[in-house]
Amino acid sequence: MQGGLPPSTPRCTSGATRWSAASTASNATALSPADTTNRRPPSCGGRSAGNLPAFVERLQADGWTVCVIATPSATKFVDAERLSTLTGYPVRHDYKRPEEPDVLPTADAIAVVPATFKWAQGISDTLALGLLNEALGLGLPIVAVPWPNHALAKHPAFPRSVARLKEWDVRVILDWDRLPAPNSGAPGAISFPWEELSQTLRAVRGNLRS
Repeated sequence: MQGGLPPSTPRCTSGATRWSAASTASNATALSPADTTNRRPPSCGGRSAGNLPAFVERLQADGWTVCVIATPSATKFVDAERLSTLTGYPVRHDYKRPEEPDVLPTADAIAVVPATFKWAQGISDTLALGLLNEALGLGLPIVAVPWPNHALAKHPAFPRSVARLKEWDVRVILDWDRLPAPNSGAPGAISFPWEELSQTLRAVRGNLRS
């Protein structure tokens, strides 16, 4: 048994990742118990990462066991104590020592909330990015929500990065018209596509169970 769950239990790992949310400030969420499906969302350092608690509760209601992994930048936006209380797992943002046990369950799927284009370059300089790159190699289901502001989205590397993620079979949720303006702060985070993300993850969960 791993993480108190039977071997047949599907798990999902943000962040950002492992899922949950991973951002360049990243968070990852991993799902499991309710009906034994685990998921971790990685969360990147976007302001929308601050809305993770409500999203985690929605995931748990859908039957996921959730773990959150954050990039160092994301720790500025997330309430790690509240997320740990909700999930029952610590919010990790750094690599553990080789001899230390992994306190998080193995993921079955990953949600990256929000995602930045650093990941598509294969960079693994944070725990969240390292787990995402590993998940690609393992063929885990990954749902990513890129969420740069309008100006960053016009950078030539961004559309290429989105295209690359799609080539790698990452499910990408992106509505260019809803991206926030630079320095829009909390008001700009309101249009983040939480509902679309939830619907996509319900489909992923259904595929894991079939």
